[in-house]
Amino acid sequence: MSVLSEDTQQYVQDSLVNDGVLTADKLEEAKQKAQSERRPLISTLVKGGYVSNEHITKYIAHANSLPYVNLKDAYIEQSALELLPKDIAEHYMAVPLGEIDGKIIIAMLDADNVQAVDFLENKIGRPIKVYAASEEGIKNVLKQYKIKIDDSAVEQYAGEQGEGKAGQKTEEDHSIKTIVQDSPISKALNTILEYAATNRASDIHMEPTEKELRIRCRIDGVLREIMKLPKSTEPALVSRVKILANLKIDEHRVPQDGEFSIKEGDKKIDLRIAISPVVWGEQVVIRLLDKSSTKLVLEEMGYKGRTLRAVRKGIANTSGMVLTSGPTGSGKSTSLYALLQEVKSDTINIITMEDPVEYKMEGINQIQVNPDVGLTFATGLRSILRQDPDVIMVGEIRDKDTAELAIQAALTGHLVFSTLHTNSAAGILPRLLDMGVEPFLIASTIRTVIGQRLVRKVATDNEEYKSTAVETEAIKKVIGRLLPTAAKDVEAYHTELGYNDLPLQGQNAYTLVRGIDSPHAPGGFEGRMGIYEAFEVSPAIQELILKRATSNQIEEVARKEGMISMREDGYLKAVSKQTTIQEINRVASEDLA
Repeated sequence: MSVLSEDTQQYVQDSLVNDGVLTADKLEEAKQKAQSERRPLISTLVKGGYVSNEHITKYIAHANSLPYVNLKDAYIEQSALELLPKDIAEHYMAVPLGEIDGKIIIAMLDADNVQAVDFLENKIGRPIKVYAASEEGIKNVLKQYKIKIDDSAVEQYAGEQGEGKAGQKTEEDHSIKTIVQDSPISKALNTILEYAATNRASDIHMEPTEKELRIRCRIDGVLREIMKLPKSTEPALVSRVKILANLKIDEHRVPQDGEFSIKEGDKKIDLRIAISPVVWGEQVVIRLLDKSSTKLVLEEMGYKGRTLRAVRKGIANTSGMVLTSGPTGSGKSTSLYALLQEVKSDTINIITMEDPVEYKMEGINQIQVNPDVGLTFATGLRSILRQDPDVIMVGEIRDKDTAELAIQAALTGHLVFSTLHTNSAAGILPRLLDMGVEPFLIASTIRTVIGQRLVRKVATDNEEYKSTAVETEAIKKVIGRLLPTAAKDVEAYHTELGYNDLPLQGQNAYTLVRGIDSPHAPGGFEGRMGIYEAFEVSPAIQELILKRATSNQIEEVARKEGMISMREDGYLKAVSKQTTIQEINRVASEDLA
């Protein structure tokens, strides 16, 4: 909105008070604050948290006789968004919403800008009706534009370079072509990256087959094919990635790793590149690390109740080890960063050894492993111990040397965080025994162990239903003992387990939710969260370690001492309407019960 007239400002103030949004006392307080800080009152009202920007936008629109629409949580069909190209929508902060009575409905941030309205009407070629909307609402709709994978330009390039010319095969060296920013290959790569970024993809896979190049994206943990390109485009596309990642474009025999960054809107996304020779060419896997969408807060990541308390008790120690486990892509590194965020302070020195450094954090000294120059986890850890650390994070314990050094660090008064690849929290302890670490060292240094997986969250657009007989039986079997027996106990169970409104035991059917499939929530899921299990290494478990007990024996004692297993945590999240039973069963199988 442009500078507001005095009449408009007065109308907004009167409306806020008359509608009960703001009391007269609070308005007067905001006026005094605006005057002391020499800021406009409207800006003070929003930034000071007195009212939302939606309220201000609504009343400004009414003051100027403009219709208003709240788009903060709106979902717009792709057919409507296609009425106006995304670049123009972003430039004018104007989004199409649909058609009513032969007119195209456009929501705008600056709805009284006559010149912009005229331009949009000419661009669309149809009469339009303009609504006012807030900046947050407009941005919500802009995020819903889906990137269209249009490979026509790439196919044209393939035709020019490939078998279309005298039936000859494409040469492997396309380095000159790929350097040209406006080449079809560059545009294709940009489109793939933009599609992945706007659809919350964590990875992009470029996979050569005998006759084509398959492009897949991992969205919410599940790989989905988004396009297939002609085989002749593969060398140029791979070369383009290599150039951006500063890799050798003429090296096709050995794996290469690199990185570069892109900007999507106002977000910076770091890309990790891994290129490997395969039978039909070179496979490229690009990991997208969007720091703005990762919240390093334990509660927001899904840690609850007993599990959260066990973790916080472990990191409250000034020495010892806290270890997390799970398969690749289960969020272990993110958990470690969240733990570092919890203990970070100006009074302690935190040093990390990582491969790679996924998130750069202020106030933490992070070291990138580089085996090519002899900087491994083990050699780096030896160096770290001479740098007066209080807290050490080792990205992964892969061998006996690293394990023993980490344990020695924990024994000499350091708090050590690290990860291992095991199926469960209890599996961490026998795994260290397998590496050759002495049982008494494990028992005396490890404070807390964590197991985790990532599951998809049900989309906000969902529906409730009653559990089937099979689901009801599974709920009773897995978490029946954890559910309250009477309504008066619900609050106590919430305090103990961390979940709101748990259902009572022994029901014939439980109320669950399933997401509604849509373009922005494929399969009815949107985003991911963790399911966890964690336990302290108690005296009873220390005795089991000294006896070289199995992971099953350790887990049995941990559960007797109160541990909530991953499968149980998942089922609690399902009956709390955050995910589905089917999703938990997919990720946390029976052997994790």
